[in-house]
Amino acid sequence: QVQLVESGGGLVQAGGSLRLSCAASGRAFSDYALAWFRQAPGKEREFVAAINWSGIYIRYTDSVKGRFTISRDNAKTTVYLQMNTLKPEDTAVYYCAARSSSSVGLGLTADWYAYWGQGTQVTVSS
Repeated sequence: QVQLVESGGGLVQAGGSLRLSCAASGRAFSDYALAWFRQAPGKEREFVAAINWSGIYIRYTDSVKGRFTISRDNAKTTVYLQMNTLKPEDTAVYYCAARSSSSVGLGLTADWYAYWGQGTQVTVSS
């Protein structure tokens, strides 16, 4: 089992940057696929980015490609989301998610992931 704690959210102007971190505790962090999801008020939780256990395979939703970068540091048991050129439509609560998986496949839906953090608020002003 793994526990996830997000940090790094905040208020930023459009065009700015933020880096989210998700610190994990528990065993076998390097065996987990990790992802970021977000949920805006009144909307469903949506996939943002995912990275497999080795860091080789990465997926992004189309709206963040070229602006966001997901990465992981297995030694620090932390996954990051670097967000550049932020837009007001990026405003949401961002959640970190994890699933034990040794495959190269990555889930793009929330129900594929077993563990979730509490979320961190990102607000982008225009």
